[in-house]
Amino acid sequence: MHGASSAYERPPMRIAVTIFLTDETITPVRLARELEQRGFAGLYLPEHTHIPVERTSPYPAGGELPREYGRTLDPFVALGQAAAVTERLGLGTGITLAAQHDPIDLAKQIATLDHLSGGRFTLGVGFGWNVEEAADHGVQWRTRRALVRDRIGLMRALWADEPTAYEGRFASVRASVAYPKPVQKPRGPVSGPRTLVGGAAGPKLFADICAYADGWLPIGGRGLTEALPALRAAWADAGRDPAALQVVPYAVRPSAGKLEHFAELGVEEVVAQLPPGGGDGGAPRPGRAPAFRGRAGVLTTPNVCSRNDDFRDVRNRRPDRELPAARAEARPRRRLPRRLRGRGPAPGPR
Repeated sequence: MHGASSAYERPPMRIAVTIFLTDETITPVRLARELEQRGFAGLYLPEHTHIPVERTSPYPAGGELPREYGRTLDPFVALGQAAAVTERLGLGTGITLAAQHDPIDLAKQIATLDHLSGGRFTLGVGFGWNVEEAADHGVQWRTRRALVRDRIGLMRALWADEPTAYEGRFASVRASVAYPKPVQKPRGPVSGPRTLVGGAAGPKLFADICAYADGWLPIGGRGLTEALPALRAAWADAGRDPAALQVVPYAVRPSAGKLEHFAELGVEEVVAQLPPGGGDGGAPRPGRAPAFRGRAGVLTTPNVCSRNDDFRDVRNRRPDRELPAARAEARPRRRLPRRLRGRGPAPGPR
């Protein structure tokens, strides 16, 4: 992350998106194709394995927990589908609840996705908010931060070029042969894919970021003006390269001047929140967001509907507009010349 600069010196801001993909929304394949065609920088997906019905943990945003939290697709499976149908689109988790995973299995999932996508994966790591969900995974809430750091250390031992043993507070692994390896090379204390830590600003979070990450995923991007000096100071005290720090505001709901403000702070990538598809009983709930200015010029977020509805660009909302694949399927078959009719099947493609 770089300091503020004048508009003409500033690199174009990359605009990625995040969404709760569920069994009621557009599919990962269709969404990823549309995002890449429209010039978006990436797709980040959240993670919840389950939502216990008997829950005392309050929803961080207040009010009732939205329906989509209990219907979220597995992010690694969904991003694997997205990787298979795209070539440039970044792929990330926002966030992976690393404490709730077996670290050996998670290391394999991450390395495989990064390898198959050509190094396009970003590992967003977080500590969670749902005490009951974590407890079902055997996580002790008060030690979850230390557990996540331990998980990261074990995974990086498996990603090392040479077989490397790891003995941690919560888990260990013998020196092992473990392929594939993540594409990105080690940088400072960090190895594996680009790693960003999500959470609220504070000394504990900033210590974690400086110890094992490339930067921060601040949810919503609020309070960056006040928080960035403290993060930069902690980063410098840890001996990290100031130019290497990445701050990526996450789940942002853009408003007038917000992206320009982020750019002035040196932010080079923003992850915008798309509304989920589906609703009560699976009915479509189209969502719309304002236009963004990104790498490909003025971009608009897509209209995200239910899995049975078209994915339309909000700048040109024609009810009869169809996707290219749908048009191809609906195109009438070309009739044979009169002299060839009745002479058996038409020749196949050459």
